[in-house]
Amino acid sequence: MDFSNGTLFKLSHCDPAEIEPQIAGLLLDGERILVAAKTIRDFVVFTDKRILACNVQGITGKKRDFTSLPYGKIQAFSVETAGTFDLDAELDLWFSGLGKVRFEFKGQFDVTYLGRLIAHHVL
Repeated sequence: MDFSNGTLFKLSHCDPAEIEPQIAGLLLDGERILVAAKTIRDFVVFTDKRILACNVQGITGKKRDFTSLPYGKIQAFSVETAGTFDLDAELDLWFSGLGKVRFEFKGQFDVTYLGRLIAHHVL
């Protein structure tokens, strides 16, 4: 995912079991996926230790870029819920050494749960 540009597709909730085989080799012993969200090809998982973002590249989708975003590097965060006219929800995170990362979700996504999850690990 290019964190400096806006996302073209919004993330939707998905079953973590659908994503786990794709990242099993990256997970630490005992690390659990708490929330998973995906677009058509890309996905993001929130584990009990970090955020893993996968950017699927190329026509075949065999090349993948995995970015690990540790909760311990988050300096600030913001949650914007969906409204009546603005149907998208957003999670903004500011990381030391990286800057701002924004995840945009379809309106029915429970972004307040993500806010509590981030708060639990950061505060």
